[in-house]
Amino acid sequence: MLEVKGLTKSFGALRASDGIDFDVREGETHAVIGPNGAGKTTFISQLAGNLRPDSGRIVFAGVDITALPAPRRARMGLARSFQITSIYPEFSALDNVALAIQAHSGHSFRFWRPARGDPALTAPAGRVLEEVGLQQRKGILAANLSHGEQRQLEVAMALATAPRLLLLDEPMAGMGTEESQRMIALLASLKRKHTIILVEHDMDAVFRLADRISVLVYGRVIATDSPEKIRMNEEVRQAYLGSEA
Repeated sequence: MLEVKGLTKSFGALRASDGIDFDVREGETHAVIGPNGAGKTTFISQLAGNLRPDSGRIVFAGVDITALPAPRRARMGLARSFQITSIYPEFSALDNVALAIQAHSGHSFRFWRPARGDPALTAPAGRVLEEVGLQQRKGILAANLSHGEQRQLEVAMALATAPRLLLLDEPMAGMGTEESQRMIALLASLKRKHTIILVEHDMDAVFRLADRISVLVYGRVIATDSPEKIRMNEEVRQAYLGSEA
């Protein structure tokens, strides 16, 4: 579904992506792990179209998308969640998801109040909220949801665009133990229906969810393999996982 060849990106003297080769098979969950500063978010931003690479090639579903802007990629089926929660706090949970559906469908933005009563938006938004476990919270302002619920809502907004590939950038960032377990359960349910790239620091989540893992260190992929082989890889252990592996 996705193939990346020789992706490079520099910020001055810092090479954040250093000739990255990477691929994602349809139906798999491919995790990207690495220490802080390894270049994970820079890499995901290039896949999503929020950053232009200096060189290299990104092919999605057989189409070279290297030069395409983020909105074009989103319409092709790449949906991204961000490391920092990106929601509309003044709108309800249902409004947030309905807005994502409206944006993806290409409708012009009309005055929001009439759109709230449009069943073509609210009905599918309700179904997506049910999928992520927020159906009972649909009328709550996003600002009043817990941190974990806000992260679930952001996943719902990504799902609302009917993605072919989900790019999830640290969906469990800032969560406590109970919220993390709920998010792991949610991602496990999504895993059966979606192709996912998962960037995550929570190793429990990574090893429970991933079909394959790529390890990024100083902008380079030093290993890509099954969770079992990554766990036993000595270079990976020394670079990132440490003795807890």
